Amino acid sequence: MKFLNNKSLVAILMFAFFLMAGNVMAQSDKSKRASPPAKASGKVGNTQIVIDYSQPSVKGREIYGGLVPYGQLWRTGANEATTFEVSNDVLIEGKPLAAGKYALFTIPGEKEWTVIFNENTNQGGTGSYDESLDALRITAKPKKAKEKMEKMTFDVKNNGKVSLVWADTAVEFQVKEAKKKK
Repeated sequence: MKFLNNKSLVAILMFAFFLMAGNVMAQSDKSKRASPPAKASGKVGNTQIVIDYSQPSVKGREIYGGLVPYGQLWRTGANEATTFEVSNDVLIEGKPLAAGKYALFTIPGEKEWTVIFNENTNQGGTGSYDESLDALRITAKPKKAKEKMEKMTFDVKNNGKVSLVWADTAVEFQVKEAKKKK
């Protein structure tokens, strides 16, 4: 007894293929993630700043000192590494950073944060982080946010002030164009 002829087998295989392809496409739609993608951008003089990140939500959780422990490296977002890109050489809190794209990590603290610009942008969490690839580390003081922010949010002002606000905490640092060498 023949269960399937060639046409039936082809039809079943095509159906299975399209079902799997649809599932893969649904998974690759990043806007459907629990922490959806977001972008913040601005210009400081002639320098374009772009921050590409995923937005985790508070969802009633204790964030800093809880979900995000103090004193430990944090990918500063969710999913893939948050990236920080500048079109020209800049000074961040007075320290030089060359034009380019960097993974942005932080080490949150109750009184001070370390903000890290790492050359390896192709990483997810902190498992493949390599400190020897840090292009720059600066410190920033956390402060109470003007209003609670459910979703982690970056903002880039045209005066070069970059801020990260999530839950009831805000962390800011200053970006300025580097003087061009003559």
